[in-house]
Amino acid sequence: MNIKLAEFVIFDVETTGLSPIDGDRIVEIAAVKVKGSQVVDKFYSLVNPQRTVPPQATQVNNITDDMLISAPVAADILPQMIHFIGGACVAGHNVRFDLNFLCYELALTGRRLNDQTPAVDTLKMARDLLPYLSNHKLGYLARSLGVVVDQTHRAMADVELTVAVFLRLMDMAGDKDLQQVSVFLNQFGVEKPNFKLTQKSQASLF
Repeated sequence: MNIKLAEFVIFDVETTGLSPIDGDRIVEIAAVKVKGSQVVDKFYSLVNPQRTVPPQATQVNNITDDMLISAPVAADILPQMIHFIGGACVAGHNVRFDLNFLCYELALTGRRLNDQTPAVDTLKMARDLLPYLSNHKLGYLARSLGVVVDQTHRAMADVELTVAVFLRLMDMAGDKDLQQVSVFLNQFGVEKPNFKLTQKSQASLF
């Protein structure tokens, strides 16, 4: 199958910190479904992390405790995210970070992403297809590709920026004969984390 015919769900999370294993949690999740270079659906929610948001996290994403009081908890919203992904390939910029949080939060509720769901990293794509750039951070990469950068460090804004970058990189991959899904995934795919949490380990997190 050609990558233009495949479905991709580009997603991003904002969090209370850098490590779900150390107790950090998702506070915002956004995803955009793309097929045939067109956006076909969107998913978004704030997420109540059931803990306070550290000031340093708020400085980055501007998300405060007050904004999250009435938001759904991860156990309620993430199953909807799994349904949204469906049979698509997930993607993101430095996607391992986002996958770590998503998969860990899912594991806390006894769920997981489908084993057959592939994951693609646009950071890996950029480093492979644009090795001459001085750095491959999302904002710099976007500007290098002629994408207008507005707001960042909010989940949907970052996802929409990543979508624009992803579509340009996908065209470049096609020019390098990487347009078949199997070849594309072999070149730019990453492994998903596999968290197996016992009831005891889950209880210790709260």
